[in-house]
Amino acid sequence: MAIVGALALTATACGGSGDSGSDGGDGAKAANDPGSVSGTVTWWDTSDATNEAPAFKKLVSAFEAKYPKIKVDYVNVPFDQAQQKFKTAAATGKGAPDVLRSDVGWTPGFAQLGYLKDLTGTPALDKPDDFLDGPLKNAAYQDKTYGVPQVTDTLGLLYNKELFQKAGIDKPPADWKAVKDAAQKIKEKTGAEGIGLSPDSYYSLPFLYGENSDMVDPDRKQITIADAASLKGIETAVDLVKSGAAPKPAGTDGYNALKTDFKNGKLAMLIDGPWATKEIFGGDAYKSRDNLGIAPVPAGSTGTAGAPVGGHNLVVYAGSKNFDASYLFTRFMTEAAQQEAVSKEIGVLPTRKSAYTNDVLADPVRKSFHDALGKAHPRPRIPQGGDLFTDWLQHYTKILTLKEQPREGLDATAKAWQSALLKDYGIAK
Repeated sequence: MAIVGALALTATACGGSGDSGSDGGDGAKAANDPGSVSGTVTWWDTSDATNEAPAFKKLVSAFEAKYPKIKVDYVNVPFDQAQQKFKTAAATGKGAPDVLRSDVGWTPGFAQLGYLKDLTGTPALDKPDDFLDGPLKNAAYQDKTYGVPQVTDTLGLLYNKELFQKAGIDKPPADWKAVKDAAQKIKEKTGAEGIGLSPDSYYSLPFLYGENSDMVDPDRKQITIADAASLKGIETAVDLVKSGAAPKPAGTDGYNALKTDFKNGKLAMLIDGPWATKEIFGGDAYKSRDNLGIAPVPAGSTGTAGAPVGGHNLVVYAGSKNFDASYLFTRFMTEAAQQEAVSKEIGVLPTRKSAYTNDVLADPVRKSFHDALGKAHPRPRIPQGGDLFTDWLQHYTKILTLKEQPREGLDATAKAWQSALLKDYGIAK
């Protein structure tokens, strides 16, 4: 597939850039005469169709008003389908978008396969020094920048202040043991469930980081998902479920079910990110926004607390037929003014330093997550990073729903990674 993709990219890239009149992707026209650039840009937006996409659609309309010769073909692609869908389209050279909203974990893999345009020095990557260091690093692969950071995020402990007060708890728990104690007390005093644990594998990371472990160690070329520290972290999550501190999540759509219970006051705590807050504030329990508390994710037995750095980049397909228009669109969508507007509307975190204005930081939710970013844990920047969650998702869901033992699921995940993704890695125990 990679060979087919390379041939397809060579054919499309040599075909010029359609209506833009570009000279192969250096962006000269976009840089020197942007008003003359014309044509169509197809954008695959992977944001949540209900809570996030409307804000980005507004920016699309603003872009088209600024550049009336450019039309944006907007397509909202479900996040859980987008990675494979883009790979297939790019590999065959048929149907790939000009611009994709790519998870930071996908970007290195797409770049390695040759599916992305190097944006270093192009008009798309405007004022790179203005980007936060973590998001900009997450857009790079082998010293080249293949994406422009659009939003960033991390996880925190969201909690219902009213339920805490009713249970006589005066501060959020700082470690998982305290979470267990608080959850059981809240259930006894209020009848509400304690903490919601999403069965999505991304949400397992704080349990690994809390034991000073991770999914992989690229420096040592070791798969660490099944080592003793990772096992201890996952057993901590399982104990929360077995003890009743956390309700057993639904295997299908478990994340959304927990979020619904949290926003309606049936659940006291939830591990989640800033993207969830708009929906949460629409719930009965948060008609007063002050009722939502946000604290760092709890620490593990090592005393370490860590949440992953996430987010999305805008990337340009290497086989695009309209590089100039794609660069202008990418630049516009990631400018500070647009980032500030979207942040204030739906609560996502900007990637540009200059977008953290007083208005953005005046909101306690955005301020809390902005502060949490300073202590967030970077994810491994390897081409296979985005694919690791696929096998792990199957097993983590079974583990958290008590259908598989932690050791069994971790070992199976490690072996699957070594067999298909990380053949030159060893498995740490």
